[in-house]
Amino acid sequence: MSSKPKMDDHLRERIISQPDVILEDQDLMHALIAANERAMGGNIVDLRGIAMDRLEARLDRLEDTHRSVIAAAYDNLAGTNQVHRAILRMLDPTEFEAFLHNLGGEVADILRVDSVRLILESVQAETDPAVSRLGDVLTVAEPGFVARYIEGGRSGTRQVTLRQLGGGDTELHGGAAGDIRSEACLRLDFGEGRLPGMLVLGAEDPHQFTPQQGTDLLTFFAGVFERSMRRWLS
Repeated sequence: MSSKPKMDDHLRERIISQPDVILEDQDLMHALIAANERAMGGNIVDLRGIAMDRLEARLDRLEDTHRSVIAAAYDNLAGTNQVHRAILRMLDPTEFEAFLHNLGGEVADILRVDSVRLILESVQAETDPAVSRLGDVLTVAEPGFVARYIEGGRSGTRQVTLRQLGGGDTELHGGAAGDIRSEACLRLDFGEGRLPGMLVLGAEDPHQFTPQQGTDLLTFFAGVFERSMRRWLS
């Protein structure tokens, strides 16, 4: 029998001249390893092959983790840019009424939310005409409303609360309430001697605001919004 391999001469020369092509082809390497194991027979345990399989599995897991970390970093960067753009746009108006209309318009569009409501607690029962004009964004509520809405009446210190809903509160989200599936409640502190407030962001996407998400960016947004409101309230 001839010892010469049964392979096309041209193909053999290409493999010899470019061995890296085979080493970098995962499917081809698997086929070669499998052929080697069959040639060794079933009574021989290839420890080197077992070790290689384990290393390969570990490498696959590391690559998956690497991709996940990169994807999370990009998402975080995109979220940071989004909040920064919303803040810059929020600070543009020079009048309070324009400030609130802008909040429910371009700022809401940048944040990709379907509903924005600002709730201010007040001891005054009568409704100011300005509140009526801004009813699509601004709501005046009795003292204690914010705590009841966020914590069900229980005291809490969290500034940002994220949750999923079966539907939004009609008093807050208006006609869009039936489509709201998640919301972010931002507790607002307007300073000593003033009642608290709340900014509620509602979304039709049930996964836009969930309790498992981080709240750093929204906490920053709430802090800037508080300082802007203190200027208007003064």
